[in-house]
Amino acid sequence: MSARGEFSSRLGFILAAAGSAVGLGNIWGFPTQVASNGGAAFVLVYVILAFLLAYPVLMAELIIGRATRSNMVAALGKISGNNIGKAAGIWGFITVSLILSFYALVAGWMLSHLVQTITDMLGQQGWSTWLVTSSVTRDIVFSALFLCLTALIVTGGVSKGIEKWSVRLMPALFIIIALLILYVSTLDGASEGWSAYLLPDFSLVMDPELLVNAMGQAFFSMSLGVGTMLVYGSYISKKESLPTLGASVALVDIGVAVLAGMLIIPAMYVALHNGIEIFTGTGELIEGPNLIFAVLPSLFDSMGSVGVYVAFVFFALMLIAALTSSISMLEVPVAYVVESHEIERRPAVWLLTFCVFAASTTIALNFNQLFVLTIDLTTKYSQPLLGLVLCIYAGWVWKRNEVLKELLQGNEQAEQGLFWKIWPWYVKFVCPVVIAIMFYLKIVN
Repeated sequence: MSARGEFSSRLGFILAAAGSAVGLGNIWGFPTQVASNGGAAFVLVYVILAFLLAYPVLMAELIIGRATRSNMVAALGKISGNNIGKAAGIWGFITVSLILSFYALVAGWMLSHLVQTITDMLGQQGWSTWLVTSSVTRDIVFSALFLCLTALIVTGGVSKGIEKWSVRLMPALFIIIALLILYVSTLDGASEGWSAYLLPDFSLVMDPELLVNAMGQAFFSMSLGVGTMLVYGSYISKKESLPTLGASVALVDIGVAVLAGMLIIPAMYVALHNGIEIFTGTGELIEGPNLIFAVLPSLFDSMGSVGVYVAFVFFALMLIAALTSSISMLEVPVAYVVESHEIERRPAVWLLTFCVFAASTTIALNFNQLFVLTIDLTTKYSQPLLGLVLCIYAGWVWKRNEVLKELLQGNEQAEQGLFWKIWPWYVKFVCPVVIAIMFYLKIVN
């Protein structure tokens, strides 16, 4: 059996965990949520709820992971002492694998658009047209390429694979976002975007829809519920203070989301200034795939000769964001197969990559029936319920003394700290109720 890995530095863990949380949803979902829900008022509510709701669940995953030094299946099995915990872990294993299967398709679109900017530079118009035209062949080819990139990183293990690439990719992501913000801000129309993003409408702060949207964004943006943070937590050194590390991850994730808004919203208003429609029929800002693959490419086209270079940098950014999330998703089933079935890491990675690719291909071949269904089943239903399960295990099933024992490993004064005075009862009583309400409201809506 392969030796268990460990992050070699605090920075390596923070960047890897933040990279897991920072995905495509942060970059195309958060900005339009802000602009459509009261501007800076939404940002304020989001930041508050990120620490009131998402941070406690994040800490549950990190503490369980480091204490058990196990994958999600084994960890919940150890805490519960029965097969019910293992079943919950397998549920998480299946959920994260399905998320990765549709995520690979979307990331494949990012990769094909990135390659299209290169073929444009080389004057290969025929290839450019094929690369940006939706087809099953294109989707399967580029999802396979993206999954291979992910697998190549994960085969390196924790310190030589995940950590090594996270400390390179995450700074690159920050630099690219910053450069694009500076460039877009010089264009006509950007100031209107800054106003829409930064000027608060506090009359919406207590709007139920805004609260539900902010709670959902806070919870899902941190990659919670499916075991990614639990597995990453299992690779943390016993010398580290978990509450501090968790807060650092939350702050970096929030920071990237806010930065993404500083790029996307001004860019959308620049597009509007150039005659490109950025609103839906109901008057809301366009978001999701239509934003990334219709509005912004039209903006790049309107920029003239410099547009293709801006497009290249932008889609490189999107690919980096996708990769930092996908490597954490693949690590969840890999950790389970390596540790529970004593398979070497390299064959385990490629076996599971092939299984995910088979699921991606099935979705691509039955796109209209399976794509939205898979997203709904995993992110709308399964993920919040798994978050609820983790709160129950951390707050009700796991012995309080065992939790404290783990926290004391990285901080001998943990018992006297504010975290220990609040978190145990908060994750036991408050988080399950809030997550259950959020889950109910999402279904009703």
